Amino acid sequence: MDKKEIKEILKNTLNTGADFAELFWEQKETVLINCEENRIERINSGFDEGIGIRAIAGENTSYAYTNDLSLARLLEVAEMAGKGAQKKQELLEIKDFHTPVSALKSEIKKPPREVGTEEKVQIVLDANEAARKVDPRIRQVKVNYGDVQQKVTIANSEGVFVEDLRTRTRLSVQAIAAEGDLIQTGFQSLGGSQGFELLEENDPTQIAERAAQRAVLMLSAKPAPSGKMPVVLAGKAGGTMVHEACGHSLEADLVQKGLSVYAEKKGQKVASPLITVVDDGLLRGKFGTMCYDDEGTPTGKNVLIKQGVLENYMYDLKTAKHDGVRSTGNGRRESYQSRPLPRMRNTYIAPGKTDSEKIINETKEGLLVTAMGGGQVNTLNGDYVFDVTEAYVIQDGEAVYPVRGATLTGNGPETLRLVEMVGKDLDFMIGICGKEGQGVPVSDAQPTLAVRELIVGGTGGKFVAQGKKIRRL
Repeated sequence: MDKKEIKEILKNTLNTGADFAELFWEQKETVLINCEENRIERINSGFDEGIGIRAIAGENTSYAYTNDLSLARLLEVAEMAGKGAQKKQELLEIKDFHTPVSALKSEIKKPPREVGTEEKVQIVLDANEAARKVDPRIRQVKVNYGDVQQKVTIANSEGVFVEDLRTRTRLSVQAIAAEGDLIQTGFQSLGGSQGFELLEENDPTQIAERAAQRAVLMLSAKPAPSGKMPVVLAGKAGGTMVHEACGHSLEADLVQKGLSVYAEKKGQKVASPLITVVDDGLLRGKFGTMCYDDEGTPTGKNVLIKQGVLENYMYDLKTAKHDGVRSTGNGRRESYQSRPLPRMRNTYIAPGKTDSEKIINETKEGLLVTAMGGGQVNTLNGDYVFDVTEAYVIQDGEAVYPVRGATLTGNGPETLRLVEMVGKDLDFMIGICGKEGQGVPVSDAQPTLAVRELIVGGTGGKFVAQGKKIRRL
């Protein structure tokens, strides 16, 4: 299709009832390799292409999509989308196309499509072998490799026209260790908006070894204590806390629907003055990085909370128009089959000025969390419950022994108010963030944080510091 045909499609959407029309054209190549039971179980590769058309009239949104790319069919889909919106009295014209300037240029050193399947398979097999060599108690290893190249063309009736090529590569390892009736799991992953250079600059076998070491360590861990206690969240625990307990509640659609604990709190103190929360789409190489969001808006750095004060929300075009502000480049969608929503990109708590080891040393007793699992959060009131996959009891400023089976229970804004020290470090983790049935790649991070008090759930009874110091991973 040329721009003339795209304008014709957009005009057909406006003519049947919309005051805003948008076309999202996606061409996506994927490769997935899975290893289980010491053998390659699946090698999947594929190509998917389609176009989604969105019509907006006031607060009403209509969305239709197709993988039939003939002009006749696209004009039908455009009309269908337009009719789903509210009819306006006057017909609008399509503005002349222009391409907004992005502050980021994609720099892929080694596109995955240029790497043979045999080389990718060998990396997966090497990771599997490395994990199994860690300890004879490793009983099962799962290694997953994936890469995706996504070409998008985005055009709308406001004149935006953007073409973008996105590449992401990832590797994850899950190791299961068993001793008697006790079974423990370790997980480690690596990923980014990078090509195959990601796996040349980072040793995949080390990722596998860390997953296996965590599983084995948890076999000797004691049951976690329970009760209220100081908690140190290590930077290497990743940004689960900021993503779940804070990030989702700052997405503008939830705020506008009154489903966020942060609604109507701009300019108010919502965290410790030590806390600054940022969502940044321009961090080179990170999993949630992109030049443009899925509405064609250039991405950038969005300071959400600055020194404890709520500064901003994450907006897409529709929610930005509702509040009379500009989009922050947070409009994201899983594919051409999905309408865009305000979503996170790379979300993190900014580093502080305290050495991470000093934070542990100055904690007389409590829990050191070094790896987080899944959890649940209520965006309306900020309450959360998170699983902990690796933690240590702190006694007299030292991590003395590992514990398993811990959970953290608290309230997002209250937890951020109780932060007493913020470390210099910053460690990112990757994930696929789910919302309204859509999954998009994100990364999140935090420095080491000292929280005055959290509720720790465990089966080890009341907190009692004991045992000898054990080296942390």
